[in-house]
Amino acid sequence: MQKTIIALLSVALMSSCSEKKEEKDLVITGYVKGLKKGTLYIQKLKDTTLVALDTIKINGDSHFTSELDIESPEMYYLYLDRGVTNSIDNNIAFFAEKGKINIETSLDFFTADTKITGSKNHDVYEEYKKIASRLIDQDLALLEKKFNAYKDGKTEEVVTINAQQENLLKRKYLFTTNFAVNHKDSEVAPYLALAEIYDINLKYLDTIQKSLTPKVSKSIYGKKLDALIKERKANEK
Repeated sequence: MQKTIIALLSVALMSSCSEKKEEKDLVITGYVKGLKKGTLYIQKLKDTTLVALDTIKINGDSHFTSELDIESPEMYYLYLDRGVTNSIDNNIAFFAEKGKINIETSLDFFTADTKITGSKNHDVYEEYKKIASRLIDQDLALLEKKFNAYKDGKTEEVVTINAQQENLLKRKYLFTTNFAVNHKDSEVAPYLALAEIYDINLKYLDTIQKSLTPKVSKSIYGKKLDALIKERKANEK
């Protein structure tokens, strides 16, 4: 009888262990200074629509945790529903990957105060954004000059500025291509090809794709880049 009870207990213990909750492969922790009440959403793009992967209610405690499964590194978004205002400062893009990622920011400057740690891909993405922002600033300055030239009827100056903008766009495309090739072991490389220069000359997209490591080629963005190249080649025949 005693042996039977022990056997039953052993079976129950084994069953309990097998039913133990599986750990998720992505853990996102964070803190939004000053946020006492509101809702946070972890989102990602599906086709052209943002879909919520997790919903986090904030009620008193400004800290949050989200545990998710992730197939391969992908751009996610932390969206804040403030509930009482229509602020446009409510969305943080971050490159999610397996492991632990921490996001810290503030309610007052939700995007500007962002500090993200734990994602190697996000570090690469931030490096790209830092340099690309200089090109964006130059383009904004040219837009302002062109607006003033239009207003003052300076046609020749408008033509000159248009040429400068064309050259700036070429610089952006070449910089992005070189950055992607130099970071061929990061999923950021195919992401940039898709998000920033999808309409560039096919030879540059081919160059990026052929430079990717096997692991990155098999990632979500690696497969999407391959599909884009095939689609464009078919359409351009």
